[in-house]
Order: sequence, then structure tokens, then C-alpha cells
Amino acid sequence: MNLSVATRIENNESPSLQRFEIPGQIVAMPAWKRTMDIFGASVGLLMLSPLLVLVSAAVMLDSRGAPFFRQRRIGRGGMPFLCWKFRSMHQGAERLQAQLNAYNEANGCIFKMRDDPRRTRVGKVLRRTSLDELPQLINVLLGQMSLVGPRPPVIPEVVQYQPDELRRLAMVPGMTGLWQVSRRGAFEFSEMVALDVEYGERLTFRRDIQILLRTIPTVMFGRGSY
Repeated sequence: MNLSVATRIENNESPSLQRFEIPGQIVAMPAWKRTMDIFGASVGLLMLSPLLVLVSAAVMLDSRGAPFFRQRRIGRGGMPFLCWKFRSMHQGAERLQAQLNAYNEANGCIFKMRDDPRRTRVGKVLRRTSLDELPQLINVLLGQMSLVGPRPPVIPEVVQYQPDELRRLAMVPGMTGLWQVSRRGAFEFSEMVALDVEYGERLTFRRDIQILLRTIPTVMFGRGSY
């Protein structure tokens, strides 16, 4: 565990209000990448607005609660931000997390459960098709996320990171990324970290376009998504 994170826990400080210390240099955001993010997010929100309205209505009709869910995630440089998603679980789902940890089907710091009882009927479809992540275009427009980058982790995951695993927080997180289009949820956590670090070391416009194009069939066939 990173020393600065451990110290905050021992002092009972709220990690949601703190910045996590990242070893090594922070990966700079190239101008071309930010330009692509602004253009892509703006066009995406405009063109997908009818779909966003339909999904919002489906979420509200299926279960009680707001259609959107905001969760604190850790972004570039260890800074927390509120990540937007369509709500795919029943209200109060986070409070049941501890009871389900024994059924975790992933390794490392990530929690994944194929038949998660907290998920709504509409939520199962949203997760399988990744439609629940469309509101993250708002985060991209705000500069908190990128179209392509590492998956933004939740705070309980980050406090379990080993020092070398914190390196994946050195760059802006993304809606899709190298490990997502490689095998989606079938990856070992260590492999995911390695791919994230590799991506940060080889940032190119061409590679981002390739990842975005590979995301389309990956989402359509829902490989490893649950």
C-alpha cells in the first residue's frame, strides 16, 4: 500500500477528499488528445441525446431512483472526481458491497460478479452493452476523463494498490482503453496495469483511433462485460 494512503487511513482522514500520491512523472495530455476529446464528446452528446433520454426513462421505469449515478473515482495524478454513469443497480447498492466480497470473480483490487443481485433488469442490459457509461461523455467534456485511457478506479480499489500499480493513475482515465478492447473483463489485474502503463508510454493519435474503432465490436458483442 502507498505510504501516503496508509497514513490517511490510520489518521481516519477521508480519502474521498484527499489526493493520492503517484510515483514517477504524470503523463502530459497532448493537445491533439484534448482536441479529439472535446470534439468527440460534444458530437457524441449531441447525436446520442435521443438515446440518452430513452435510457433515462427506461432506468426510472424499471426501478425507483434517479436515472444517473455519480461515483467518486480517482483520476490523473491521484485527484478524485465524480464519474457520471446511468444507474444500473438498485438504490443503496454500495452499502451491500461488503456482503458480496466473498463472491468476487475478479482478482486484485477489482470487484466483478456476473450475477450481481444488486443489478436491475435494465441495468443488466446497460452493463452488457456498456450503455451505462455513455454519461461519462460529460466527464470527458469537463477534462476529467478522456475518450481513451485507463479505467478510472474507485477509492476502495486504490487504497489496496501496490506502489507500482499506482502508476496507472499517472494519466487521464478513459471511457475505453487498451485492456478493454483486448479482452474486456477476462484480464488479470496485473495485466491490466501493465497495459495501462504501456499505453501511457506510447500515446499517439493513430493508436487512440485504433482503440476507438476496436471498441465498437467489443461493445456490440459484450465480450467479458458484466
